[in-house]
Amino acid sequence: MDQFQALSAFVAVVEAGGFTAAARRTGESQSVISKSVGALEKRLGVQLFNRTTRSVTLTHHGRLYYERTKPLLDEMAQVNEELISSTVEISGLVRIATSATFGRLHVLPLIPQLLALHPKLKLDLTLSDSVQDLLMEGIDVAIRVSPVQNPDAVVRRVSTTSLVCVGSRSYFAQHGVPATPADLAGHNCLIYNDITSWTFSGPHGTFSVPVTGNLSSNTVETILSAVRAGVGIGMFYRATLAGQSQDPNLMMILEKFIGDSRDVSLIWPHRKFISARVRQVTDFFATALAQRI
Repeated sequence: MDQFQALSAFVAVVEAGGFTAAARRTGESQSVISKSVGALEKRLGVQLFNRTTRSVTLTHHGRLYYERTKPLLDEMAQVNEELISSTVEISGLVRIATSATFGRLHVLPLIPQLLALHPKLKLDLTLSDSVQDLLMEGIDVAIRVSPVQNPDAVVRRVSTTSLVCVGSRSYFAQHGVPATPADLAGHNCLIYNDITSWTFSGPHGTFSVPVTGNLSSNTVETILSAVRAGVGIGMFYRATLAGQSQDPNLMMILEKFIGDSRDVSLIWPHRKFISARVRQVTDFFATALAQRI
């Protein structure tokens, strides 16, 4: 009995929860799966499963064996796929998530180029300012301009973008221009995503200033539109302003007090195995975004 086949059968039983389910998953017959696992147990000299008429569970030795061998199988599958993908055009679905404004400005313009490079690829792009649970939502890769809170995620930083404080000239003509961050207490500061304190830098390091205003929203587009209309002052990532920073009606303020920046990162959910198509899509965005931002 081939050892790789026996090991694959063992892992399939563990992950499917039984011999019958493993047979359905692998396309082998139940007897082949059972014989493979039995031969593996005989060769190792230990029992890997507790078998009853109702259930199949791992023994202590079985659990240890699974924890050590599963990463090896994943690595082998990854190597095989990468080798195949080097000679075969990548295809299949890749689900991407990013924030609405950043996605519209920087990700959407790159999609035609990516699909031209890989015409058999299918993309599902989610634009949302809320932070998705990558595993729960089935996202293959996320592009974020914010701190990553999930310690299990795999993060690849591709660029950085600074923060900017912006208002319209019509607003400042009516209300005056803040000279220091403390002056924001007397201004209408528009609140994005419940962020009611803005971070600045001074001689003694970073500090936060509480801000309030008559408009809050969970989308950057709403806050930016209100700033352009002269409603108040907003804090943005420079990358999300893009061409807006050249708008003659917009004015950046307090620049000498802003030293903070944010990473632009590509994020995978915590997985041992990343498909070749996801890796190639990630490599594409890593290069293209770094050149763009």
